[in-house]
Amino acid sequence: MSNAAALYERIESDQDLTRSLFRQALQNPGGAIEAICAIGEQLQLPVTADEVKAHIRNLDDDLSKQWLVKARGGL
Repeated sequence: MSNAAALYERIESDQDLTRSLFRQALQNPGGAIEAICAIGEQLQLPVTADEVKAHIRNLDDDLSKQWLVKARGGL
């Protein structure tokens, strides 16, 4: 399992964190990806912004794919 997949699972399991990151994505899309990368560092699951985007792009979950749209500034 890649760090991006493991990090996604950890974030997804924490509803408060998920909501917080989604709100941030609505207000500051690039900042949300940066925050995800920072969380990865804290959890010793380092990821790059490109790794996060690639992981989300490969998910079968439409709601999760909205993160990528937000992160690309697709508001």
